[in-house]
Amino acid sequence: MHRIISLGLWTLLLTTGLRPARATDSPVVAYPDHSRLLIVRDAAGHERPVKTQTDWAERAAHVRANMQLAMGPLPDAARRVPLDLESVSEETTARYLRRKVRFTPEPGDRVPAWLLIPHELPPGGRAPAMLCLHQTTKIGKDEPAGLGGRTSLHYAHELAERGYVCIVPDYPSFGEYPYDFKIKGAHYASGSMKAIWNNIRAVDLLAALPQVDPNRLGVIGHSLGGHNALFTATFDARLKAVVSSCGFTPFHDYYKGKVAGWTSDRYMPRIRDVYENNADKIPFDFYEILGALAPRGFFSNSPIKDSNFDIGGVRKAFARAAEVYALFGTDDGGTRDARLKLATPDAPHDFPAAERKAAYEWLDAQLR
Repeated sequence: MHRIISLGLWTLLLTTGLRPARATDSPVVAYPDHSRLLIVRDAAGHERPVKTQTDWAERAAHVRANMQLAMGPLPDAARRVPLDLESVSEETTARYLRRKVRFTPEPGDRVPAWLLIPHELPPGGRAPAMLCLHQTTKIGKDEPAGLGGRTSLHYAHELAERGYVCIVPDYPSFGEYPYDFKIKGAHYASGSMKAIWNNIRAVDLLAALPQVDPNRLGVIGHSLGGHNALFTATFDARLKAVVSSCGFTPFHDYYKGKVAGWTSDRYMPRIRDVYENNADKIPFDFYEILGALAPRGFFSNSPIKDSNFDIGGVRKAFARAAEVYALFGTDDGGTRDARLKLATPDAPHDFPAAERKAAYEWLDAQLR
């Protein structure tokens, strides 16, 4: 085992123009109907229409502030310590190097991850890169990296074979990352925010690698990884393309508004303890998250037989998000390379081969 990046990477991060995601300083403004995206309210509840990109930026800041009501605050810069990247082991596959690593996201913690680096890099030596987030599975990061689990979820392995540098971290409490949310994570209000912070630090790591073009970064995930990808991208604008498979439906459409599934320690206990498992009281919703991604690319694989995330709710969220994307001139009619793309296979809670291929081709176009 050896450290391969420490203070040098931290210095590089500070000198390449990359800026940390920060907790929003926007005031908390309540929105009784989260599906009405083209309005912005002030603290007194007065509304005005969203007509410009500047108007939407104000509303998106409110979205991030309201997410933090349920998730707890995004950590500040004091927790952004040197990553101290450690190489644990590595193996060579036909098309890429698979390296097991650990990095420090904050004081007193180490995140296990796979780092996949293609053997062949583009001219100039800098490739696009993906943060790859796993589903709810005991083996955690191993599944996207192609080391077990369902072959339909080996998306990091498949993307590395296409030429993407990929980092695949364990979500806290999965894989090789034992984590007690009540003890070790007591300074977080939610497992969701802890995962967001770890992911932001993984993006820091990707952006500083010499093999990576820091202007061509994306994120992909399935199920747990699917909404984890959405949450992370909402707080980290460096992620230019987002792929979420079986990752969301609005809270009122999640088991007909029975939101208790979102309240475990690894998610958002405040939904239970503060918002009384009442979808009407949760201070944000996925309509707003999709809108907050604009004008960046978003591809959703949302099977019509997904028993977790109702397709009807997904379609409603996409229709509202398209109104926001139109402000940026990026509502391009559902073409293959559209910024906002919805795939609805006749399948259960899975990421079928045809939809994975479509997602990868879409990423090629978004991150070219």
